[in-house]
Amino acid sequence: MAMRIIVVKRTRTIHFAATELGRYLELITGDEVSIEQTQRFDPDESGIAVGLGHAFPGVGLPEVADPRFDDAIGIQVDNGVGLIYGNNERSVLLAVYRYLTEVGCRWVRPGRDGELLPDREAAAGAVEVFETPSYRHRGICIEGAVSYENVRDTIDWLPKVGMNSYFIQFREAYTFFERWYTHRDNPLAEGGEFSVDEARGYVDRAVDEIATRGLLYQAVGHGWTTEPFGIKGLSWDQRVYDVDPAVRTYLAEVDGERRVFDGIPLNTNLCYSNDEARRIMVEDIADYAGAHPRIDVMHVWLADGSNNQCECEQCRQARPADFYVMLLNEIDELLSRRGLQTKIVFLIYVDLLWPPERERIANPERFILMFAPITRTYREPFTTDGEIPGLPEYRRNELVFPHDVAANLAFLRAWQSHFHGDSFVFDYHYMWAHVKDPGSMKIAEVLHEDIGNLERLGLDGSISCQVQRAFFPHGLGLAVLGRALWNSGLSFEECTDDYFRSAFGHDGPLCAEFYRALSERFLPLDLESPSVKTVAAHADTLPAALDDIERFERIIDRNVPSSSPVHTASWKHAKLHATIWRRLIGILQTVCDPDTAKAAATAAAAWDDLAEWMWRHEEECQSVFDVHNAVRVLGGMIQTLTNGDQR
Repeated sequence: MAMRIIVVKRTRTIHFAATELGRYLELITGDEVSIEQTQRFDPDESGIAVGLGHAFPGVGLPEVADPRFDDAIGIQVDNGVGLIYGNNERSVLLAVYRYLTEVGCRWVRPGRDGELLPDREAAAGAVEVFETPSYRHRGICIEGAVSYENVRDTIDWLPKVGMNSYFIQFREAYTFFERWYTHRDNPLAEGGEFSVDEARGYVDRAVDEIATRGLLYQAVGHGWTTEPFGIKGLSWDQRVYDVDPAVRTYLAEVDGERRVFDGIPLNTNLCYSNDEARRIMVEDIADYAGAHPRIDVMHVWLADGSNNQCECEQCRQARPADFYVMLLNEIDELLSRRGLQTKIVFLIYVDLLWPPERERIANPERFILMFAPITRTYREPFTTDGEIPGLPEYRRNELVFPHDVAANLAFLRAWQSHFHGDSFVFDYHYMWAHVKDPGSMKIAEVLHEDIGNLERLGLDGSISCQVQRAFFPHGLGLAVLGRALWNSGLSFEECTDDYFRSAFGHDGPLCAEFYRALSERFLPLDLESPSVKTVAAHADTLPAALDDIERFERIIDRNVPSSSPVHTASWKHAKLHATIWRRLIGILQTVCDPDTAKAAATAAAAWDDLAEWMWRHEEECQSVFDVHNAVRVLGGMIQTLTNGDQR
């Protein structure tokens, strides 16, 4: 018998939600599913009705502060009959995926080989849910090396795990696509040409995928300090030295010269005390917002890098944050005059960690504070338990940034004493740190605790700045990201058990046990801040880790021929990962050799062989493992350990 889905007051996103519900129900049950449309709900109709909450008389949803940004869902379905609804179009889609999750669907990674579906009897179960998520901001920011398909699949995966936002950095995200399509640093692949126009085309397609799902679209961030002056800011590799003298007058004066800082436009600040420099930047920002109405949240950042602020006499009269707030207020004034509702994100980051001394944001409703603690440690979570120290003295272009938790929180508290509006954390758990946690369990646990502490820190969510392909050897951390942002009360153990059983099947608990032990064995080696002294002091851990891997590989081998494509893919990824870390352990043992010259040469050669092996096997794990990023991170770690100066 055909199942019925009734779309009440169809819109693009609600129709997509209904088609997704129908597609999955057909896959689960094997039955045909019909999708019908109506403008008015009839309670006597049988089937599952999908729409906005106000379309269904008598149902209620929790109150939210801002329906544009805040989600609420309702589900009342029993044996294929009932209602699925939300307070906005995106929430309707979130409710559909939540219903499918409740009946047994799991999305353990992006892509079809990450979809685990239940048997047909599951669809007959009763589901009743009325919820709002723990946090408003729940999303991912593009980073790493990506194909368009990687981005598309990430966007598709986000609402399936309860997230509501995607952030595309830069105007065209060129650098992230370029790394993949030119096969940057890959000695085994033939690099091709890749243009800015191609990147723009991919961004347009990605934005369309975002719009289909009703997700919040966050944009830009980097580039505002040079793009308005005709200097492209495309990547951190880009070098520009010749600048029009008329433009040079607007650039920050550093070491007595106004120039592109180290030749990198993205790292180049402006002379922010210069009214004309700010005016040009403000008008460009307003023009861009007006020309891109699909942007919900636009990030306005100053230059990347640090200790690169203008040293002219006028700029020395105030902190960079004072000039930044002046700029933000001018942006708000112009956007308001033009009738633009675009939200603006401003960031607490490097030089801007020190809050303004005099200036204050005039219209907090326009702005969202973003705390970006890029220099923090990922060996321990952010907590509110410890004593918060005072701020260190601000010394222009001579700043040292905090590594420990308490010192980072001191800066957040200082800003929060001035700004009481919306805010979230922009954090980097899965940018670099995860690569140095071989079990990927400690980093997932820290992330879980960080999310649980956000409310106490006065932050309403997280946007994870990370490589998109961060599901290797497993995707627990990203599962934690989605589930804990929706329900911060969910325990790490619940997330772990559910994820590993879903991703790996019957022997999933053995996977969790192995990866947890692997993370614990490596914790004393402190690969986050690698030194030969620390590695050598705990070298006795390495043979035990090798034994663990050897035993686990026997478990892998018996599970690879699984009948489930999801489980087979997971075990194959585990096999590749085990090989990589078995060889990395050998390299770490080598660097401990007292014959430092021999150790350095042998370890470097072994690393070159391993890096080539990783490139050779990239195609087998492309969708889950950013080899470009891993080679850079691990290669940098090995280089540090074989550097004679630090030994």
